[in-house]
Amino acid sequence: MGQVVAPKSLRSVAAFDLVDEKFAGVSGKKASAVASLIAVASVSSGAQAQQSNLPPVTVDAPVERPRPVASKPSPEQVRARNALRRAAQRQQAQLTAPTTPSGPADANPYADPAAPYKVDHVQAGGKFPEKLVDTPKSITVLSKEVLEDKNATTLKQAILSTAGVTLGSGEGGNAFGDRFFIRGFDARNDIFIDGVRDSGVSVRENFFTEQVEILRGPGSTFSGRGVAGGAINIVTKQATTGNSFYNMDSTFGTDQTKRVTLDVNQVIDPTLAVRVGGLFQDANVAGRDYVTDNRNGAFIATTWKPTDTIKVTGNYIHTELTGLPDFGVPYYRPSTSSTAGGPFPDFGASRRNWYGAINRDFYRTGQDIGTLNAEVQVTPDLMLSNKFRASRSTQNYIGTLPESPSLKDPLSASTLTSNPQSRFQITDVLANQTEATYKFQDAAGFKHTALAGVEVDRERSSIDRYLNLTSEATGLPTSPSGSPTNTSVFFPQNTYLPYDIPSLSGLPTKVAIDTVSGYVMDSANYRDLVILNGGFRYDDYSIKASGYSANGTFGQQSAEFLIPNFNLGLTLKPLPNGSVYVAYATSANPVGAEFDGTSTAYGGLNPTLAGGNTQIFGPEKNKAIELGTKWELFDRHLLLTAALFQTTKENARESQNVGSAAAAAPLGCVYPTGTTGNISCITAGAAYRIRGIDLGVGGKITDKWSVFGGLVLMQSEVTQSLAPSANKTLYPTNVGRPLANVAHESFSLLSKYQLNDTWELGGQAVYRSKIYGGTLLAANQGTSLPSYWRFDAFAEAKLDQHWKLKLFVNNIFDKRYYDALYQSAAPFVLEAPGRAAYVVLSARY
Repeated sequence: MGQVVAPKSLRSVAAFDLVDEKFAGVSGKKASAVASLIAVASVSSGAQAQQSNLPPVTVDAPVERPRPVASKPSPEQVRARNALRRAAQRQQAQLTAPTTPSGPADANPYADPAAPYKVDHVQAGGKFPEKLVDTPKSITVLSKEVLEDKNATTLKQAILSTAGVTLGSGEGGNAFGDRFFIRGFDARNDIFIDGVRDSGVSVRENFFTEQVEILRGPGSTFSGRGVAGGAINIVTKQATTGNSFYNMDSTFGTDQTKRVTLDVNQVIDPTLAVRVGGLFQDANVAGRDYVTDNRNGAFIATTWKPTDTIKVTGNYIHTELTGLPDFGVPYYRPSTSSTAGGPFPDFGASRRNWYGAINRDFYRTGQDIGTLNAEVQVTPDLMLSNKFRASRSTQNYIGTLPESPSLKDPLSASTLTSNPQSRFQITDVLANQTEATYKFQDAAGFKHTALAGVEVDRERSSIDRYLNLTSEATGLPTSPSGSPTNTSVFFPQNTYLPYDIPSLSGLPTKVAIDTVSGYVMDSANYRDLVILNGGFRYDDYSIKASGYSANGTFGQQSAEFLIPNFNLGLTLKPLPNGSVYVAYATSANPVGAEFDGTSTAYGGLNPTLAGGNTQIFGPEKNKAIELGTKWELFDRHLLLTAALFQTTKENARESQNVGSAAAAAPLGCVYPTGTTGNISCITAGAAYRIRGIDLGVGGKITDKWSVFGGLVLMQSEVTQSLAPSANKTLYPTNVGRPLANVAHESFSLLSKYQLNDTWELGGQAVYRSKIYGGTLLAANQGTSLPSYWRFDAFAEAKLDQHWKLKLFVNNIFDKRYYDALYQSAAPFVLEAPGRAAYVVLSARY
């Protein structure tokens, strides 16, 4: 280091540099202020020295040191930095948004606050501990905001506007209600509420719903029996100790809808909150005469957190849906196979025609569900939880099926049979789930989230029917069952006929299912680069059924199975915002698993098969493999998913006519004792396969543009069948036929754009390809429903901080289309609602 003499004119600058170097570690404005003051003082001192003519000062000039080369941040540092940025964005979104209507007060706890169309987590955090982007399974989640912008007030409305899911009707002794097909497989008893199976077919309202999760593909490890094509989990609204809020929505529609919902959360103290809600609806159905859709309900939820380690939640839900049921319109099936058939409204009948009986038909669907859940954080790494559920569901209805049209020339003279269909079903469920979740890190560096659980379920159902459904009209032609056979297809004239007072038969079929399940699961994460997961579950499944046949014969059946299932998954993360995965899973459908069914062929257990023909078939076995990828884009506010999948079913049950007992014996047929003549029996041994591609999107493309939707393309095939085709003229065998009740191509897209601080515009497009009819899944009847496009639109105006107004127009072009096809040779179809407009006035305080 050498010595130089600094000129007087530079001494002040040197002083400033020394001060700046000395205070380089001081941050912010304080360092700058101090440095400025010292610099000014240095300048003043330099001026005084200049005036006093002092001798020059000799100083040591520092030698310039080389600066270290900037190192590239590690992947961990990049992930931490991005996480901090996302957290800051979410915090800013919460701070800038009003506390109501869409701020943190009533926000969905599972969704991205800055992009509520995008859900980051599902409710079952122990079973799916990773974010959705890192979960090796196709899961579509309809958040609260998606449900609101779809104007979906029932589960059926929400599901039918989602790609990859179609609706079925009740046949084979099954109840009419929420019967869905996911990836081509029946899922009517694979519906869960807060992770507990909601047994028995019902019709479910959405006023208490936080979000709807559609878990695609086999999943008995996660959910128990069934779940061949997937499962649906309804997440209910819970009380929150974060903020109090008071919400109300009032709806008025052109279909005479009058609907009011309330949702109030009150924080009692920092440890206790109570949330209550209510529903009232009085409505008709657009495009359908006479049909009504009235609803009322209420819920209450509580959250108590006496300490940071203990949380107790409870809720009770009551719903009641009443009105005149709609069992659809008849299907035109010409006598010659060269002429295409279809629903009668496509051949000139009015789409508004209703074929029921005002003085007889009704429906009442009710649910009462109570749940108590306790969580204890024993240590920072160990949590114990216990969930108890008691519920009762009621299906009570008499409806009219427009069946077996008699075709005449001219076609306008055709008549049909008004076939009464009735049910009084009560389903009671007691369920208890006990789980332990433990987090730890092993020697190899994997961070584990392990879960072990025990579930005990007790399900009971009583299924009765109504008598005295015959008309009192003098001289009215009737069939042997008492059904009017002269109802005009084009001008139904029997709407106001008088009827006897219906009464229950008093001889119900009773079904009891007891299940004890044990399961273990583990998700092992290695530095957010590799994620392994797997699980195993045993279900000790026991079923008993008893009842009376039409001739008064009493019968009973029982079965017990020990059912194992497992799943495996591997996820690789090439980048922090994306993943590539492969997964394999199994599931099983034991006999009687479709709890509402009274037909063995359709998944139920028929107790009238008494005597020597009581064979119980083993469970249907399902296997699936899925290869997929998921990516978070646009500041990780948009989730894109893509998956290739294949699901196979083995040992599937079929129904066939075999002619005689001698012909039935080698097939191992199940049929009622004493049956003579042409025997219709059940066999097992069929197999099906369905494969396809599943694409999904949800979230925000920009700060103002939100999207949610999907595209599902599938190919299905019956690979093995012992039964001949139901229509041998068209199809000699079932093998090679596609599956019935499956839309092999489906698409949906919900999109909205925020024009300014006041206005938002949005809309929805839904496409569903042709659906083929048939018996027992095979498309073998030669019947079908046409494909369709449907378009909806909405506009939202924020009137002020607390009030907003929303206008919906559903089915803008008044498209005539159909939701489901009854699986029989003389089917009827369920017609979808026509065009309707709704005004929704919302208050948020």
